[in-house]
Amino acid sequence: MSALRSLIQESRATLALAVPLMAGQLSQMLMSLIDSAMVGRVGVVPLAAAAFGNSIIGVPMLVGIGLLVSVSVRVSQAHGAGERAETGETLRHGLVLSLVAGALLATAVWALSPVLDRFGQPPEVAAQARTYVIVTGVSLIPMLASLALKQFSEALHHPWPPMLILLGSVALNAGLNWIFIYGNLGAPALGLTGAAYATLASRMAAAWAMWIYVRRARRFAEHAPVHWLRPLVGEKLRALVRLGFPTAGMLVLESSAFGVAAIMMGWLGAVPLAAHQIAITCASTTFMLPLGLSIATTIRMGQAAGAGDHARQRAICLGSLVLGGGIMAGCGLLLALARNPIARAFVEDQAVLALATPLLVTAALFQIFDGVQVVAAGALRGLSDVNVPVALCLIAYWLIALPLGYVAAFRWGWGAVGVWSGLAAGLAFAAALLTGRVLWRTRA
Repeated sequence: MSALRSLIQESRATLALAVPLMAGQLSQMLMSLIDSAMVGRVGVVPLAAAAFGNSIIGVPMLVGIGLLVSVSVRVSQAHGAGERAETGETLRHGLVLSLVAGALLATAVWALSPVLDRFGQPPEVAAQARTYVIVTGVSLIPMLASLALKQFSEALHHPWPPMLILLGSVALNAGLNWIFIYGNLGAPALGLTGAAYATLASRMAAAWAMWIYVRRARRFAEHAPVHWLRPLVGEKLRALVRLGFPTAGMLVLESSAFGVAAIMMGWLGAVPLAAHQIAITCASTTFMLPLGLSIATTIRMGQAAGAGDHARQRAICLGSLVLGGGIMAGCGLLLALARNPIARAFVEDQAVLALATPLLVTAALFQIFDGVQVVAAGALRGLSDVNVPVALCLIAYWLIALPLGYVAAFRWGWGAVGVWSGLAAGLAFAAALLTGRVLWRTRA
């Protein structure tokens, strides 16, 4: 009974931390949806250029996000060990890492911008995407800085203020879109470029607000660095990179696998690609819930690891796995039962509707696998176990999901459902391997 009671208590604590993190992740998805909707009113070409530009920005953004996951892990471990000075030093080094990584990634995006026409896109789409990509690339710098500050606050169990700041940035982005895209309040109508400037401004505002909050909140006084401008310690920076780089690799492996799946859908035709877009949008939205739970699990596992509390590690990871599977089972049930109205909310074309509904059913089936694998990966990150999971994800997504999806779609004649069946198999394999790994690491 004591083990069950401990499991319930840890699950409640993890869920309490996860709720604002889930809301924050959903807010980022909301910003993307708002941008697409507002740019879409300008025309088809700007909307296509935005989609193309976001696909270019997506990989460097994931690299930066994965790299900075190390901040929350190191802060939570130091907090659990009672090393308050180390939490501040991790923040100081993490901020420098975020600025350097943001500048390097923005430079890489800028260097790529002159050759966008070589990606096989229509000339008018590549031309409109160029400025959008450059400006949005620059916005990675404040975005990653605010992410480092956000993860510092969350790792110390203060997730609500960062969530509110993110929601405020979403509202600001929508307002600036209205001004810069359409030319309201005397501003020139910049179309897609206006959306890029709105994103840059809202991310700069979010970074500034996050900085003011962390610097002035009394709750962080004992965790703040004693000397912000003291020379950096190379080993501390290298430790953050060693922990963050494999996490970035995991994110890129999964997202690129879904990107290749979209390319295979394009081989099947415009209708399957449109149906795929509906299903992937729904799956990406529901994925924000276990992703928030995964971040909370990383933080709590890191604190337990820092405190040397092995029994809590087991209870935290088991509770989180059950929560992740349960949440996504509910999401899967919703997608399956409401597949027709969901599909009709996106499109009226009957051919697309006929294909989107079975894809939503397939998406519903792999919801549990998706939730479990991301939570298990988060638990392993809290234990600083990141290298083996990268290899497991490589196997799951690139040696199982994509080859099986290709064979099912083009050799077995399953078409679009075959591609998604391969993705489901890969996610199931990843869930099994990562869960087995974290259970082995927390065994008695």
